[in-house]
Amino acid sequence: MSSSTRDDLLFKALADSRRRAILDLLKDAPRTTGELCEHFEGTLDRCTVMQHIGVLERAELVLSRREGRTRWNYLNAAPFLEIQERWISSYATHAVGLLSKLKRDLEGE
Repeated sequence: MSSSTRDDLLFKALADSRRRAILDLLKDAPRTTGELCEHFEGTLDRCTVMQHIGVLERAELVLSRREGRTRWNYLNAAPFLEIQERWISSYATHAVGLLSKLKRDLEGE
């Protein structure tokens, strides 16, 4: 899979608030698909939750493992690190430099 295709899948997966909610739930601990469905009970049916999990899996944000009839879903933090390295760190470095300069200017150095 090309880098641009992978980025497209990743940002598409993050674009939906319900998928971000699933990621938030998985941030605390792995959850079964049933547990994720229970969280959205009344707003999303099981089929829709499964479709969202599928989008997250294709983007490699969620890894799943089956234990008998139970499917465990795990957050994969590696793509977030890649986003941070590619898209955020260069801006953060620049911002830290600006704050450092501001500090020196305010302290009269």
